[in-house]
Amino acid sequence: MTSKAERIRIKRASKAGRPRKADVARYPGGQIKHGETEREVRSVAIAARQRMHFSGAKGVDAGSPFAGYTLGRMFLDGKLTAHEREAGDEYARQMARYYSLTGIPFPSVRAQSLFSVKGFEGETTAERTRAARAAANRMMELEGVLLKLPEGPRVKTTVFNVCVMDYEVLRTMPEPQLAWLKRGLTELHWHLGLSREKEAV
Repeated sequence: MTSKAERIRIKRASKAGRPRKADVARYPGGQIKHGETEREVRSVAIAARQRMHFSGAKGVDAGSPFAGYTLGRMFLDGKLTAHEREAGDEYARQMARYYSLTGIPFPSVRAQSLFSVKGFEGETTAERTRAARAAANRMMELEGVLLKLPEGPRVKTTVFNVCVMDYEVLRTMPEPQLAWLKRGLTELHWHLGLSREKEAV
């Protein structure tokens, strides 16, 4: 038979601390396995994106892939059409390809990994040289298309700053600058043949 003091000690030991969490993954030692699910991480990121970029807007899907960059946010704002956004995305892809194949660091600071080694081996293969030359020619061709437009240097700079540099401040650009952007993206849309691809499908 146990004494009264022993019974009190057992009672206190069984009720000590907060109640044990049920239905939680645990290590063999009893500690809770901490880990966030993909849905929890995604919800935090979407809430931050909503707070940062769409604070006053109602009904905007902050989880959309277009909400992750300036050109896409301008599309969601209704300032750009779908074909203009497609042209901007393709222009950005072509420029990124040019930078990666030629070994030039990407110009946007946000896209850089400051402590990683950039470039490629000193000796290049003929295939890589051919691909780099083709990418450089393509980049110069696209820049030429933009520069031939009325007010070409302004159009080219605006398209580059929105599509490649991803400057958020340009989301609220004045109407004349928005007209340059739309002019450049429309011309790129036709030059890149995106309209013909749609018709073929």
